[in-house]
Amino acid sequence: MESPGTRFAQSLAAKDESSLRGLLAPDVDFRALTPGRPWEAADADGVLRAVFGSWFEPSDEIMDVLEVRDGEDVVDTHAVGYRFKVRNRGGTYLVEQQAYYRCDANGRIHHLRVLCSGYRPVD
Repeated sequence: MESPGTRFAQSLAAKDESSLRGLLAPDVDFRALTPGRPWEAADADGVLRAVFGSWFEPSDEIMDVLEVRDGEDVVDTHAVGYRFKVRNRGGTYLVEQQAYYRCDANGRIHHLRVLCSGYRPVD
């Protein structure tokens, strides 16, 4: 059975808003850091606006999931890292993110922290 973190990464890569919403608790506590700015949200809608409205915009084509790896738990906190190959008007890029999350009693992600490498150009 795939972890919620792996399913989160796969939902991002597929740009599957419905699947991602199903993984997140409605009142998810979200914080993230990208090279350009910090992000915060207190609900699933805010997370979806960040990831599909800014991080991976409609013009960004996620061409390939190069890696998804579950890390070791830190007590009740789970880790997942993932790397995508992305193409847009500016070229082709690698994007890597590390996420730490906690799940509620229903298995939904209710606490989520993400750190992003940014879009790194591929020669």
